[in-house]
Amino acid sequence: MEVPCVRVERERGEETRQRLADAGLLADEYQIEVAEGYLYLPVTGADAVPGDLSVVRRAVGERDTPDTPADILGYEPTYERLGDIVILDEDDPERAREIADAVMASDLPVAGVVNRASKVKGELRVRDWEVLVGEGTETVHREYGNEFLVDVAEVYFSPRLATERHRVAEQVEAGERAFDMFAGVGPFVVPFAERGAEVVGVDLNERAIAYLRENARRNGVADRVTAIHGDVRDVVAGPSRPEGGDGVGEVAPDYADWADRVVMNLPHSADEFLDAAVAVAGDDCVIHYYDIQHEDDPFGPGEAAIREAAEPEYDVAVETRHVVRSYAPHELNVCLDVRLTR
Repeated sequence: MEVPCVRVERERGEETRQRLADAGLLADEYQIEVAEGYLYLPVTGADAVPGDLSVVRRAVGERDTPDTPADILGYEPTYERLGDIVILDEDDPERAREIADAVMASDLPVAGVVNRASKVKGELRVRDWEVLVGEGTETVHREYGNEFLVDVAEVYFSPRLATERHRVAEQVEAGERAFDMFAGVGPFVVPFAERGAEVVGVDLNERAIAYLRENARRNGVADRVTAIHGDVRDVVAGPSRPEGGDGVGEVAPDYADWADRVVMNLPHSADEFLDAAVAVAGDDCVIHYYDIQHEDDPFGPGEAAIREAAEPEYDVAVETRHVVRSYAPHELNVCLDVRLTR
């Protein structure tokens, strides 16, 4: 059967296979082929493959697939994988238990199953969980060669955004100064630092900052990462902030006019923090602004808000208008990559 494959030199085959596996892009139901010094790695879809890899269509053989939850249940359940746990979103407790039992009886390499027990709530964007199988809600998630320790009961984290995070990280150059205003456990911060940037990550959730520090250490970039607990508006204000950050009573550095790159991944309310983003921006700064808007005009409100906050001090140029994913009926999660030039 002809499917999309990443074509790569044999000597780079294992490195590339692992990279695709970490991103969840390998199509396990097809065989990896070798021909004339190249490996052909079947992938789940050509659009999600990083731009530095070559994608071709090629006839490859099918693998003998292991038992899946669908094989056991007789229907295709909806679930997400995060590290070695499976995440369900089931309102029916009996159906949730049935799916959990099938997951554990299948050949999926997982250690537990959890079910969402509430919507995302509060300033910290966390939710309640029901542990159906396993020890709890902490796991190690691997993404594009990095690993992240994360507890979904204590921090907000979405594995669905891996491709988007990689898209942004690929724009980062060594020597940059990057500022993540809502850093979480570090899925932007760590790959930015790995590419040679000096990165500041701020989050209102103290547990997220603890995980961010651990993840910087795990990935060997702690020397290029500063993690600050607090409201980013106070952090950007600098020495007037009375306490917070890394310790009670500690005065924060002044990050005004500091950044070459700013990430604003708080799509429901990022517009409320644009004054802080403009304050932290240097003379030439790219802002990655995330928004959720109606499909009829997904980019207009965000662009207008950025211009209102930044002009006339800065020239504002929208470099990319990018749809991240469908969020709800007729609503899109989008990103504006905007360059501010003083």
